[in-house]
Amino acid sequence: MTETAAPSARTRSRTWIGILCFLIVVFEGYDIVALGATIPVLTDPAIGGFSVGEMNLVNTVSLVGVGLGAAMMGRIADRFGRRTPLLIAVAVFSVFTIAFPLMPDAVWMGASRLIAGLGLGGCMPVALAMMQEVAPTGRRALANNIPMIGYHLGAVLASLAGRFAGAEWSLLYYLGGGLGVVLFAVLWLRLPETAPAELRAQAERTSIADVLKPRYVRSSIGLWVATFMGLVLVYGLNAWLPKIMGAAGYPVADSLIMLFVLNLGAIAGLVISAFAADARGIKGVGMIWFGAAAVLLVVLSIPFDSQLLLTTAIFVTGVFVFSAQTLMYAFAGHVYPRTLVATGIGLTSGIGRFGAIVGPWATGLMVAAGTAYPGAFYLYAGAAVLAVLAVLQIPRPGARA
Repeated sequence: MTETAAPSARTRSRTWIGILCFLIVVFEGYDIVALGATIPVLTDPAIGGFSVGEMNLVNTVSLVGVGLGAAMMGRIADRFGRRTPLLIAVAVFSVFTIAFPLMPDAVWMGASRLIAGLGLGGCMPVALAMMQEVAPTGRRALANNIPMIGYHLGAVLASLAGRFAGAEWSLLYYLGGGLGVVLFAVLWLRLPETAPAELRAQAERTSIADVLKPRYVRSSIGLWVATFMGLVLVYGLNAWLPKIMGAAGYPVADSLIMLFVLNLGAIAGLVISAFAADARGIKGVGMIWFGAAAVLLVVLSIPFDSQLLLTTAIFVTGVFVFSAQTLMYAFAGHVYPRTLVATGIGLTSGIGRFGAIVGPWATGLMVAAGTAYPGAFYLYAGAAVLAVLAVLQIPRPGARA
């Protein structure tokens, strides 16, 4: 009876953690797209009256907050356990998301988004660490990637909500923050602790600087560079692909469909890359994924006469571009011991997040200069090649301590 009950309890716990972590990642996709949908409304003189520069600053501050939150919360989760830091992160994100529409000017809006970003950024590394801790043997990459599908679901939900809300942009934030409060209540009731007391006691003897000890320094730097470059691709393409393809002469409506197809490919890639990494080894698959992304991005710089061929090329590009950097979070789970795994994932995510700022910014400069097509694709391909080199120098991981 006891032998049967124990595996059943573990299975139920694993299921709940998987569902809850998936929902947490949904909020990240929702939040990023919600702000993107809000900026055109807020910069409309007849509605918001804010300048483009003010909203650009709010967006940048928000991304900085996400990066800092990821870097800090991972260490806190190793030291104090997973459950409480994750609850705090969700609560902070929810409250300050609801508060955002109530802010009187752009400065206060930026402050609200910064604090909300700290909470949002803190969610992912803790959630992914929990998923890897409860993953079945040989399924760590799958456990890491499946919740990331939630990012794309959240992006779709925000797009639909933004279309419905129209000029009533504040509804996006009341909906997102309100659902966050509901998620907090569910987490409070159902989320177990995956880091036992003895593990937290061992973590007391480690520090954030340990990731730069000789044993880990090459892996840490490689993961940071690869994730930074990967997010240059992801955020650059998501922000500017319709504009880039419009500059190439493709119809605007087709360009928007291309963005949808790119993200469909991303969802397929998350599943395919996870199975490949678990079966063949995460280092080799990570290099193949970044390398294939580089080649396909160069291919997209070539004009297509066939809409079917272009759509296929964009779908396949999405398969490789988005999941390549996601694999780096799973890679961190192989590199660091359990006393440092949330710290390692947090720093990988946090430092990589600055690629999410650089990618759209650099692409925007190219769009303004009229060189985005084909120049942006060469920029992205170069970033993918640098990611390959970063992963190449990471020592092949052995069994995690």
